[in-house]
Amino acid sequence: MVRAALPEISRNDSLRFKYFYYEALKQQMKGNYGAAYELMSNCLRINPNSAEAYYYLSGYEGVLNGDSAALQKIKRAAELRPENATFQERLAVAYIGIADYKEARKVYEKLYAGDQSRTDVLQILLKLYGVEKDYDNMIGTIERLEEQDGVTEQTALAKMNVYSMQGKKDKEIEVLRALAAGHPYDMNYRVMIGNWLLQNGDNDGAHREYADVLAAEPDNVMAQMSMLDYYRAVGKDTLAGTLREKMLFNPDNAVDTKVTLIRQIVDESEKNGGDSTYVLNLLERMLDMPQKTPDIAAVYLAYLNLKKMPEDTIQAFEEKFLTDFPDYAPVRMELVRKAFSMQDADRVIELCRPAIEYNPDEMVFYYFLGIAYTDKGMENETLDVVRKGLSLDKKGANPDMVSDLYAIMGDILCKKDDYVKAFAAYDSCLQWKDDNMGCLNNYAYFLSLHGGDLTKAEQMSYRTVKQEPSNSTYLDTYAWILFMQERYAESKLYIDQAVASDSLASDVILEHAGDIHAMNGDVVKALEYWRKAKEAGSESKVLIRKIRQKKYIKDENK
Repeated sequence: MVRAALPEISRNDSLRFKYFYYEALKQQMKGNYGAAYELMSNCLRINPNSAEAYYYLSGYEGVLNGDSAALQKIKRAAELRPENATFQERLAVAYIGIADYKEARKVYEKLYAGDQSRTDVLQILLKLYGVEKDYDNMIGTIERLEEQDGVTEQTALAKMNVYSMQGKKDKEIEVLRALAAGHPYDMNYRVMIGNWLLQNGDNDGAHREYADVLAAEPDNVMAQMSMLDYYRAVGKDTLAGTLREKMLFNPDNAVDTKVTLIRQIVDESEKNGGDSTYVLNLLERMLDMPQKTPDIAAVYLAYLNLKKMPEDTIQAFEEKFLTDFPDYAPVRMELVRKAFSMQDADRVIELCRPAIEYNPDEMVFYYFLGIAYTDKGMENETLDVVRKGLSLDKKGANPDMVSDLYAIMGDILCKKDDYVKAFAAYDSCLQWKDDNMGCLNNYAYFLSLHGGDLTKAEQMSYRTVKQEPSNSTYLDTYAWILFMQERYAESKLYIDQAVASDSLASDVILEHAGDIHAMNGDVVKALEYWRKAKEAGSESKVLIRKIRQKKYIKDENK
């Protein structure tokens, strides 16, 4: 059928159309979608038969007025330019958007008729026919795919699936046998036939297929795994056990296969009461063989934990594991965790130093190494390792860990009197975790001493007190900031809580308590606290002067 020619527009209108059209595209690229919509609508007013304008407006209509409005625009574009595959595909997608699969199929069939190399269109048609459970057309579509690409495992399995949904078992196995016949040297297709027969109750037929494959290829893993399934299905547990051990101790079998078999054995053992003797013996025999990968050792360790073996037994194996596979991060991390929980900083350092060589991208090792160095008072080493840790790609990193590393950096820089960089580190810390209480406390304290912004310091410190109202360190910091703001009465309330919350209050807290009581006019109580601070080990020279002169003296070094 010949389409009637569309009326032409004047040369002047054509120029106007082009101006508004390209300006619309320009505004769209700039993200000015409202302006683009208005400009493209104007194009349609100039030329009501512009397929391109209808096409672009359909995208906007979907957002502004819903799928039905978008469909009308793209439908018109496709009518005006039926040879344009892009318009036709957009129309088909629009039909799918309103769940009109029948019309969508018509459009895709037309597209395929116009270009029979479009196997992607056939894949979509297969799904659309599947939605409607149109099995005959599904088979027909698969056969069209096979005409283009030949019979493949994918198309054969797809066809089998359709026949299965139809209940046509004879057709299903016929397709599979044809696939195997087409690949006579690939024994795995014979195994697939056996698996189908086993699944459908033909145990003897399945056994024949597996036996034939193993006669030709004795080490065919797929056939061996399927034969195991057969033995279990018919209750031949002894033969299954013999075959499984043969596979486990075959040095040529892939480790993934062995791990799969071991997990099956563990599952069966747990279902049958959980006797660990056989499983442990089997794993230990396997570990006596040369190990190229850590997989079997990892299964053994997981089993020790599953059976809740003594901690010294587990740790002894972890140590051996790490000796054999020093780059295996999970086991090293577990040993780090145990050493950290025992507050053994030396052992943490011993484990983490090589870790950042073997696993340089694992931030967790820098984190624990930094903490261990801090515990040992190794400030330069701490700063170096924290900076290295923070130089790693932080995408996907644990925010708490990154935050803590910045906090550690800030603390060390404060000790080095580099407050500008320290405060920058604290700011970064709070960007990663705005409720990092340790950072808020230290930032507030050092900011009050050296930054001059007492209002900001008080706001940060108050958050820590509100979060942990019994924390003597946080109470002391807040009391001291109030003291520096000359809010002495309020300061006394919080410093008294700090002392009451900690029976072993530090010399710093005790000295602050004395200072605050002194400025509240209670010199007797101030002297009591100052003397306690001295007894607690304070080396403050100003403290001695306070006691002698019985008054508060500002420490100019703070």
